[in-house]
Amino acid sequence: MKLQTDYFKQTFRFNFDARTSRGRMKEKISWFVKVWNEDNPTCIGLGECGPLPGLSVDDRPDFEDVLKDCLQKLTDTDQPLDSVIPSGLPSIRFGIETALLDLQHGGQRMIFDNSFIKGKPIPINGLVWMGDLDSMLQQVSLKIEKGFRCIKIKVGGLNFEKECDILHYIRSKYYRENITIRLDANGAFKPGEALYKLNELAKYNIHSIEQPVKPGLDILPALCRKSPIPIALDEELIGVETDSDKIVLLERIKPAFIILKPTLHGGLQSCKQWIKVAEERQIGWWMTSALESNIGLNAICQFTANYPVALPHGLGTGQLYDDNVDSPLTVSQGEIYYDVRKMWGLDNLNHSRLT
Repeated sequence: MKLQTDYFKQTFRFNFDARTSRGRMKEKISWFVKVWNEDNPTCIGLGECGPLPGLSVDDRPDFEDVLKDCLQKLTDTDQPLDSVIPSGLPSIRFGIETALLDLQHGGQRMIFDNSFIKGKPIPINGLVWMGDLDSMLQQVSLKIEKGFRCIKIKVGGLNFEKECDILHYIRSKYYRENITIRLDANGAFKPGEALYKLNELAKYNIHSIEQPVKPGLDILPALCRKSPIPIALDEELIGVETDSDKIVLLERIKPAFIILKPTLHGGLQSCKQWIKVAEERQIGWWMTSALESNIGLNAICQFTANYPVALPHGLGTGQLYDDNVDSPLTVSQGEIYYDVRKMWGLDNLNHSRLT
């Protein structure tokens, strides 16, 4: 059975003002990979390649040409993916991995046959995006009203005192409730001020903080030792591909946690290896989507469910877009689950072969 491939490009538009310390986003572009066997063209595996501008190592002007070349090699050879997809293309690897697994399971958006696809929920954090003080406080209240008990707040974009005011508000208003607070600085703290800010933030009983300083700085191992808040690595993992390099990085920095995003961190197999080397060193982890549509988010949720769920994961991004793909993914009471009563609706995707 000869494998056939195709791809198409789609732009999704945010339904709110999406801001991080790296800037404002109004839309997100993804390339969708399709694979099928020539003797059964109606059974199609679908995967999403969505590099993040300014962050992904494969955010490059010739991305589409590189994707096309990888898909051509996929149809021309029976070699493993490592031979088909060169290093430095994590979002392409994730999209092709997902499409092949989907095809293997019948082209029904089943990537792994596990508890998630049967309806078992995964706890997730509620993400609070950067904004002015009032909008962030409103987001916090709304997340808690919706049943989230783990709140993740992006910091580094406001005046630091105002960000502390937000944390004070949460702790004073919701002191009777068991609310876990995570922070994500996206590398926004300057090296000379990072430890001071971490000590100030620790007053608000913070579970963890992602990437307080930019990746690659020599200060990070010492910061992980001295910080009163457990530090989680995110951007630091980008571009680290070999098993030996993963081990070297984790043993050098010794973070409390790592945050894994298949689109950024090498695809599903690479994340599997990250989990292995982290757990061998008693380093915690959780999965986070990287602004994928529901196609990519579904794959990450199913991958996550292959492991015991010890902590809330960052998988609540399915409601970011006005024009997302209709899916069985449902968020309720701080959990995401696959509603087996719902069907996939691919009308929002712009390629006729899928319908």
